[in-house]
Amino acid sequence: MKIIIGAHMPITGGLSKSAERAKELGFEAFQIFTRNPRGWNYPALREDEVKNFLDASAGFYSINSHMPYLPNLASPKDDIYEKSIQSLVEELKRAKKLQLKYVVVHVGSHLGVGLEKGKTRVINAVKKAINSISCDCYVLLENMAGQKNSVGSRFEDIGEIISNIGSDRVGVCFDTCHAFAAGYDIATQKGLEKTISELDKHIGLKKVLLIHLNDSKGGLGSGSDRHERIGKGFIGIKGFKNLFKEKRLIEDRPMIFETPVNDYHEYLEDYKVVQSILNARD
Repeated sequence: MKIIIGAHMPITGGLSKSAERAKELGFEAFQIFTRNPRGWNYPALREDEVKNFLDASAGFYSINSHMPYLPNLASPKDDIYEKSIQSLVEELKRAKKLQLKYVVVHVGSHLGVGLEKGKTRVINAVKKAINSISCDCYVLLENMAGQKNSVGSRFEDIGEIISNIGSDRVGVCFDTCHAFAAGYDIATQKGLEKTISELDKHIGLKKVLLIHLNDSKGGLGSGSDRHERIGKGFIGIKGFKNLFKEKRLIEDRPMIFETPVNDYHEYLEDYKVVQSILNARD
């Protein structure tokens, strides 16, 4: 069973620096923001910037980007909705140039107008974005943490959205913290087995293409999107020990740390915890 570990890398100093940092830590995969995640602007990528990134990132198993924070594909506000769709279109264009495998997207919030309306907005938004550009990059919908008005905290809702989009270029990024916070008890063996069964039933495990590997600062069903270092939250070491026994979920899928760190070197601490779990398992 191949285990692929990576982390969200900073792009300070240029996009190519993210690849250099991931390589320095010995990762086989990594995730980036291709632009400022706290703004709407998407400045054009320079040719030298693209070339430097492609040279530095050669040999990685998987590289993906994450959409910025502001877009909301479920928004009932037309101005935000249209800007969000355009933001996804631009991200896909950037992903094509940078030869990224996946673009991860938070499903979004319906802001109180209702789940069904929110799902319809997401379906139409992703359809429009995907149809606007031809590329090999997948759009991965990330499960939400059960926040108020969230769309995509339940697997059945994500499955319905994907089914109605009707594209082979749409899959799922499974976030461990978000699943736990949304009420899926992946901290226990029984709960994990049930979670995987529901994932397969409503979405299909073959559509789970990436994992965000995070512990949770909030308790089970807390609805709190607050990540914690591996083994230090409510999922705990025991929960991750169970997870790494589940070949059905983790085999050949890149697993990306998004744990709270002050410096990217600190990801090595999470990596060491995972390695110790894997060594004990073997």
